[in-house]
Amino acid sequence: MKSHNLSKSDISEIIDKMTNQWHVELAKSKTLILHEIDDDTSLITGDSITAIQIGESYLPFLSETVLLEKFPKAIVDAGAIKFVCNGANVMRPGIKKFTEFQKDDIICVVDEVHNKFLAVGKALVSSTEMSSITKGEVVKNLHYISDKYWEAAKLIKK
Repeated sequence: MKSHNLSKSDISEIIDKMTNQWHVELAKSKTLILHEIDDDTSLITGDSITAIQIGESYLPFLSETVLLEKFPKAIVDAGAIKFVCNGANVMRPGIKKFTEFQKDDIICVVDEVHNKFLAVGKALVSSTEMSSITKGEVVKNLHYISDKYWEAAKLIKK
């Protein structure tokens, strides 16, 4: 896995893109390191942030709980945990509660018992729409515990 420090202008550009995509204010970062996972995917690590870059899209990393708290949430029941942690998209019946969000927003999937972050995904419907439906996929699972990004991050931290 190749890694390199990003320039100040690259850091500024990436932080701006993340802020725009996530609708979340981010602290300016002095250093960011880009770790190439494969041709289209990188892990970005810094003193105040860890994120995944997939093409032009950015996802907050699941270990960044302070950052994840700023995102909308879908809280799932115990029955959904195993499926979500294996990469399945989130189905409407498994969701117990949720905060407000728009279609295509990045949202966090949280388990209702321990309030742990299980996955980061993209909303396939808005929260308003979700209130009125009872079945179907509602969150596309993009990053979950023990996925390839999670495993790659373990290699970097050693």
